[in-house]
Amino acid sequence: MLTLTDAPAPERLSEPVYRPFDVTVARVRRLSPTFIRITFTGDDLGDFGAQCLDQRIKVVLPVADMPMCDLLGVDGGADWYGTWRALPEAQRNPLRTYTARAVRPVEREVDVDFVCHGDTGPASRWALAAQPGDALLLIGPNARCDDSRSVGIEWRPGGARALLLAGDETAVPAICGILESLDETATGHVFLEVPDPEDVLPVRVPAGVTVTWLPRHGREHGQRLDEALRHWAAGHTALHGTFGLYAWIAGEAAAVKGLRRFLVREAGLDRSQVSFMGYWRAGRPEN
Repeated sequence: MLTLTDAPAPERLSEPVYRPFDVTVARVRRLSPTFIRITFTGDDLGDFGAQCLDQRIKVVLPVADMPMCDLLGVDGGADWYGTWRALPEAQRNPLRTYTARAVRPVEREVDVDFVCHGDTGPASRWALAAQPGDALLLIGPNARCDDSRSVGIEWRPGGARALLLAGDETAVPAICGILESLDETATGHVFLEVPDPEDVLPVRVPAGVTVTWLPRHGREHGQRLDEALRHWAAGHTALHGTFGLYAWIAGEAAAVKGLRRFLVREAGLDRSQVSFMGYWRAGRPEN
């Protein structure tokens, strides 16, 4: 006969790395012609991972005349994506990838900066019309799971002595989050291509980091970034073969691929020194 001390311990359910969070809009703030900051609130956002950086999260968007899908499933949301995929297409709320601009667990708030180009996609359309009280789902890192502190993060500078960051407007929230995480001794250069001069946003940076904003003024997407990085590399001839630099690039997929090719093949960086992410692809509305 089993005593209480002999009885097997109850199975401890593992926490999912990412999970759904029910949220509502708390505040909407227009930052510039392109950027809208939406602050979400929710009872369990105290468990939303606060790493920020470039950690990916998902926004599950409401659609008029369609109920918000339930992604908790029987596993509490551990397989939220499988649950979403299993739904009939007509019942799948659109989901898009973003980064959290700020997380305040004590206040149970998360800020997400949306890039808006009018009625071009479900996320931009929703953000332009968002009002306090609007409900949706965030899929984000679960702070109750230690693994959530690294999953979905591509920013891995290691022991690099100098940093190079470049991106278009879709990468601005992630880059700003990265910059505000840097040690005060950090050094480097940052290039941010945005549609409009009024899209230049305030961001805290160490004294040794230079930030250059590149308004497009109607020029082709990615052109100003390409020119800026080539000009920068020409003034840093010591780049060739060095392992002291780490580069992080994100934005439109073709433009990012071209910038990485330039840095590796022409500027002489080792492939391991460059992290690159295609956040969207021209001709395929993503936001």
